Amino acid sequence: MKDGIHPEYKEVVFWDQSSDFKFLTRSTMKPAETIQWTDGKTYPVVKIEVSSESHPFYTGKNVLLDTAGRVDKFNKRYQKKDA
Repeated sequence: MKDGIHPEYKEVVFWDQSSDFKFLTRSTMKPAETIQWTDGKTYPVVKIEVSSESHPFYTGKNVLLDTAGRVDKFNKRYQKKDA
């Protein structure tokens, strides 16, 4: 691999603002803000709006759609017309 062409890969805290959930991982992002983690060290922090803690699909709070109504609506719209 060539030297000097790859971004710095370092530990970063991602902070879900909607659920106040934080997790530490590695990333190439370069945020300006920092935060003190539970181990006492200071890490750069990236603020995000959605994570697995707040997304409806992962939390089980997703809205169930009325699929039967959709099928009936489709059949009504595209039914064969008698000539």
